[in-house]
Amino acid sequence: MRVGIKGIGAALPKKVLTNKDLEKMVDTTDEWIYTRSGIRERRIADPDIAASDLSVEASKLALERAGVTPEDIDIILVGTVTPDTLFPSTACVVQSKLGCRKVPAFDFSAGCTGFIYGLALADALIKTGNYKNALVIGVDLLSRITDWADRATCVLFGDGAGAAVVAPSEDECGIISTYLASDGSLGYLLELPAGGSKMPASHKTVDEKLHTIKMKGNEVFKSAVLAMSEAAQEGLKRAGITQEKLNYLIPHQANIRIIDFLAERLKLPKEKVIVTIDRVGNTSASSIPIALNDGYERGLFKKGDYILMVAFGAGFTWGSVVLRWG
Repeated sequence: MRVGIKGIGAALPKKVLTNKDLEKMVDTTDEWIYTRSGIRERRIADPDIAASDLSVEASKLALERAGVTPEDIDIILVGTVTPDTLFPSTACVVQSKLGCRKVPAFDFSAGCTGFIYGLALADALIKTGNYKNALVIGVDLLSRITDWADRATCVLFGDGAGAAVVAPSEDECGIISTYLASDGSLGYLLELPAGGSKMPASHKTVDEKLHTIKMKGNEVFKSAVLAMSEAAQEGLKRAGITQEKLNYLIPHQANIRIIDFLAERLKLPKEKVIVTIDRVGNTSASSIPIALNDGYERGLFKKGDYILMVAFGAGFTWGSVVLRWG
């Protein structure tokens, strides 16, 4: 049995924060940001919008396109590092807001690799025969954990959500391979130090901005390039196809230089690479589904197309999914 994506959807906040806006906030320029990251603008959620709100918006679109109702969903998987609350899980909040049955629902933390992990989980769970329609969500509001005085990080991140209805395929289209990996020894390169059991919230942690993203940029870049390349090659190997058969590459939208490097390694022309980073920035776990939705809405994918999705994220985590569009 093969498992495929029946419907895809995405949701972005209305507020646009441009590089010109950031010039007024920190010591930076539009040219400096764009040259180093490929980002022109990003979306920022209003204060009254939570991860579950964007998740529900993206999910409704995915459900509609899949031709299913909330009652048809058998399990809900949410990849996020910015849940509404530590508990209850955002997945449970989504279950309630959508009006799903009392199905299993849980969050997991895999950083920017969240959606890839979610697809792999859904693929495996559906193949047990216990579930038919899985709702896989990647969502993050990184603006809530960004230090807006740190020009090295505040220029990179945006908010968003993406969702997919995953179900058994009726033909040979669907997920052909999944590959997941991690290396916790590199976790210190990209972390949010405070707020957990190791360093509970206190006046000191707030004053020292330890509830915001801390990143060693150069080291992350080097590790990301290696991880993305490994995930891509292993994904193709497990799928039993060569890079020449690829129709589209959907990489995690972290940095245009990483995207270009991977495309070059795979010998793919730019028109075969889905890029959204210029418009939405790095949206973490929602990066891949937002880009997949972008390609879908532009009518790029034809039935039978081979699509490679590949990501890396905090943990460190990395992984890939090779999908045959159907």
